[in-house]
Amino acid sequence: MTPARPHLVWDWNGTLLNDLSLVIDATNVVFASVGGPSVTTDQHRVRFRRPVAEYYADVLGQAVDEEEFGRLDRIFHEAYRSGLTTCELAADARTAMQAWPGGQSLLSMWFHEELVPTVHRFGLTGNFLRVDGLRGGTGGDRKAKSLQKHLAELGVDGPSAVLIGDSIDDADAASAVGGRAVLYTGGFTDPARLRASGHPVADTLTEAVRLARSLF
Repeated sequence: MTPARPHLVWDWNGTLLNDLSLVIDATNVVFASVGGPSVTTDQHRVRFRRPVAEYYADVLGQAVDEEEFGRLDRIFHEAYRSGLTTCELAADARTAMQAWPGGQSLLSMWFHEELVPTVHRFGLTGNFLRVDGLRGGTGGDRKAKSLQKHLAELGVDGPSAVLIGDSIDDADAASAVGGRAVLYTGGFTDPARLRASGHPVADTLTEAVRLARSLF
């Protein structure tokens, strides 16, 4: 029996899209709205995690329930949208995508109706067999269920998939479906945290694709 051809799932925010500075700015708008502290880029990369409500609670030193998180999430996305046109792709994003020999898709935890036109604006739509974002009013949750559904829609089994992303949650999602992950240090997570996870880690997207190819 011929094994299934490997499939690459890309993360968007903090991976293909270099939006770290914008995310930090929008996060600090959230914290300021409730009189909380501001965070630096390094502090955010060390402390950020999903569910995002837990990260907010950790920084603010108080519980963040579902209703409050919904309000804070709206504040975040309003601030994020206002600066989105300043963001560019990661320096080697296009080169890295061209280096993968098989099928590719995109899975983001950003809102689907905003993700799709943004991907199109960068001229990337044709690179992907499928583009999926968050369908729902509030973000911030873990990625595993979304990845499971994404692969099912593609007809790709978990062990044939590798995910390139910038967070521990990306790795956890890949593991949950029996897939593999390569973690990228240029995004939202401190590189030391990524390396401590035991998953392959790359400092560039081109290197991430090379590592992803080596896994099969």
